[in-house]
Amino acid sequence: MKKLTPEEISRYARHLPIPDFGTAAQEKLKAARVLVVGAGGLGSPLLLYLAAAGVGTIGIVDDDRVDLTNLQRQVLYTTRDIGQSKVEIARQKIRDLNPHVQVNIYPERLTRQNAEKIIQKYHVVADGTDNFPTRYLVNDACVLFDKINVYASIFRFEGQVSVFNYLTVKGERGPNYRDLFPVPPPPALVPDCATGGVLGVLPGIIGSMQASEVIKVITGIGEPLAGRLFLFDAADFSTRTLKIKKQPSTKISELIDYEIFCGLKMEAPSGYLELSLQAFHELQKDAASFQLIDVREPAEYAIDHISDSQLIPLSTLTKQLDEIFDTGKVVVYCQSGQRSRKAIQRILEKDKNVELYNLTGGLTAYRKAYP
Repeated sequence: MKKLTPEEISRYARHLPIPDFGTAAQEKLKAARVLVVGAGGLGSPLLLYLAAAGVGTIGIVDDDRVDLTNLQRQVLYTTRDIGQSKVEIARQKIRDLNPHVQVNIYPERLTRQNAEKIIQKYHVVADGTDNFPTRYLVNDACVLFDKINVYASIFRFEGQVSVFNYLTVKGERGPNYRDLFPVPPPPALVPDCATGGVLGVLPGIIGSMQASEVIKVITGIGEPLAGRLFLFDAADFSTRTLKIKKQPSTKISELIDYEIFCGLKMEAPSGYLELSLQAFHELQKDAASFQLIDVREPAEYAIDHISDSQLIPLSTLTKQLDEIFDTGKVVVYCQSGQRSRKAIQRILEKDKNVELYNLTGGLTAYRKAYP
């Protein structure tokens, strides 16, 4: 294990006097390799505190770019960073904070195809994702590749933290995410941050707790949240800690298609076409007569929408079907293209004589192409 340099001893001077911490724990941090999956709300405080604490090597996986709506909670970024790669900005901020930290970036989504190649390089994985497919992927990969998974999640006023697949002194692995949630909830019951919202300070609170658990796992100091789920509610400042038990029925033997597992990938309804961004742009330039429908929620529409689009939320679509053209072209979009497919299915059930198109990639893809 590499010794601390004189500059590092000075930098971490407030760590070293802590009982049971000292130089030995700081050197463990220097030798540690931590992969952070997600550089958003949770990833922002998590990355900053891990770097400040002296974790020697930090990997960051995220394919996203900074958006104006991120800045209410993702404090790693500023207004001038809008449109830039999150992992690129995060790497620079970490270097500015602590030049002793090696930062590896992966400007891509974590998938079952690249998970082993990326995760195998690290000792601990910190899950800062905001969707169930990636959450199950991270969990299963950590189980298969014998990595500790420090988990956190946030929604509205509530946050959760736990340590999964922890290696005990007896050499046994503790409970994992599937022992707590064997199957994902139905997609219709899981709004994301865009539709459900999140209190801006909440990821700062929960992400800092997550960083604390990573440091405890690495240094062996304190008692990690292994076999326990910590719950926090900022609305009434209440906390609970639940015990998690290993379930004999939990079997993980391979990485699967997590979009299908979580019910997000479905057989596309027949009777409609995917409309590429280029084809849609040409349709706009030709001033062709078509109806453009945004099926997101009013709060999302108020933040941003494609000009000349009509708001008909998926949640009220059945009651507003008479507002949709009976003939001609109808283009439907949402944030990513998932909800719009569901909307198209409901429109098709009403036998309207229209040409239905789903805008591929939704508003997110449209804004990347046409800011």
